[in-house]
Amino acid sequence: MAKKIETSAPSDVNRTERVLLFMILAIVVVSVLAFFTRLVGTAMGVADFTVGVWPALTILPLIGLPIAVAMLLAFVVASAVRRSRDSRGTRR
Repeated sequence: MAKKIETSAPSDVNRTERVLLFMILAIVVVSVLAFFTRLVGTAMGVADFTVGVWPALTILPLIGLPIAVAMLLAFVVASAVRRSRDSRGTRR
């Protein structure tokens, strides 16, 4: 019986890309939740956002979302490098 050879098998996402994707997702979700928590706090009548956990909830989206964008760029670069290596046939 002849063996079937797949010429264009889709390549799986490797571990680095998977970790980057989950980290991006976690950072975005936490940042958006912090943003909505701040909105709910304002709607509930919180006037002093300088005490307690409020300063952290205020700063978190300002730091987390740019980090997520940078990690998204790293994911795109890693994915492009992997795809170019796969298409050339040189796999590390």
